[in-house]
Amino acid sequence: MSVWQNLSEKTVYENPWFRVNLADVELPDGRHLDHFLIRQRPVALATAVNADDEVLLLWRHRFITDSWGWEMAAGVVEDGEDIEAAAAREMEEETGWRPGVLQHLMTVEPSNGLADARHHLYWSEQATYIGHPADDFESSRREWVPLKQVPALIARGEVPAANMAAGLLMLHHLRAS
Repeated sequence: MSVWQNLSEKTVYENPWFRVNLADVELPDGRHLDHFLIRQRPVALATAVNADDEVLLLWRHRFITDSWGWEMAAGVVEDGEDIEAAAAREMEEETGWRPGVLQHLMTVEPSNGLADARHHLYWSEQATYIGHPADDFESSRREWVPLKQVPALIARGEVPAANMAAGLLMLHHLRAS
């Protein structure tokens, strides 16, 4: 069995959202490797699908990759916060829509060769509009997009984030079944 052993870690940078650590890793053949890794808080994501089979998405720019794309509302889980409650909070803050009962869609590790982040995706079959989103700076617009268009959006690169693409494809599959 080929297992890498993390023998020790030291923090080289830290802020409220993540830590960058340097690990002393022992490879299966006994050699050692210095490996940087990022320790992150869990991330909660949420969306809703309405009676017309449209999914609530945000159109936003990501400055890091200088790319635009459709995304679900998302954010870090605060200390002591329930993951599902964080997903509902993020959806409300970023879209202005309060989800109904949330259902767990999937949990993914978007970059497990570099970071320990786990992204927890949820969805609801209903949502109530409560007003303009508090965090409207998070996106250029919020729209109900026909769920049947999701595979084509992904194929055209309009959902560049892997966690979003995986979740939306799973949601498309569940609703088509």
